[in-house]
Amino acid sequence: MSLTDKAITRIRELIATGALPPGSKLPPEQELAAQLGLSRNLAREAVKALSVARVLEVRRGDGTYVTSLQPSLLLEGLGGAVELLQGDPGAVLDLMEVRRLLEPAVAALAVARISDDGLAEVRRHLDAMRAARDDIERLTVHDAAFHRAIADITGNEPLIMLLEGIAGRTLRARIWRGLVDTRAAGRTLAEHEAIYAALAARDAGLSQAAALLHVSNTEQWLREHLAAGGARRETAAASGPPS
Repeated sequence: MSLTDKAITRIRELIATGALPPGSKLPPEQELAAQLGLSRNLAREAVKALSVARVLEVRRGDGTYVTSLQPSLLLEGLGGAVELLQGDPGAVLDLMEVRRLLEPAVAALAVARISDDGLAEVRRHLDAMRAARDDIERLTVHDAAFHRAIADITGNEPLIMLLEGIAGRTLRARIWRGLVDTRAAGRTLAEHEAIYAALAARDAGLSQAAALLHVSNTEQWLREHLAAGGARRETAAASGPPS
């Protein structure tokens, strides 16, 4: 562990033990460095790193504060990290496996906590998806919002942010373009309609099954799409550059 990492760990320990609770102000840099038993430069680097991670907030002219430490804040960077993984087929498939594990459970939990307003929001995005089936950008936005609306019903903020983070918009757009090209978009829209119908029926088992079918079908399509892309690249490499 580098000295900077040690400084970061020590500040996190102060936060975890309650010595620096959410919203509290950190001691001045020199005092903080003495408390950590490290140099001011190391304390400064640790504060910068924790600011990027949204654990600390540097307020110019006022000092450094511990943030609210809410899941929505701390997990905010997950989506950006996922977008960086889009070029790695193995990582993309791993993320789809996580979705396959989580989304059916979220759909079942939503049934237990659903309200008329929550159901209406899911329906609104389903209707928008139908209307936008020939507009990939709008379709992608409402697809993400459809699943977010279901997660919102659970009221579980870490779960909401986790799902939102792993379901990157770039990947959604890529999938929808492929589905439109293969004329499978209608089937996928029907899968969304089945999820909504199960929620409307307040049937937890059916909601779970509908969500599992949808994510599994999407994952299967993606596996085949990535495999086909890999095969095309290998063929192109073997044949050499065009004459």
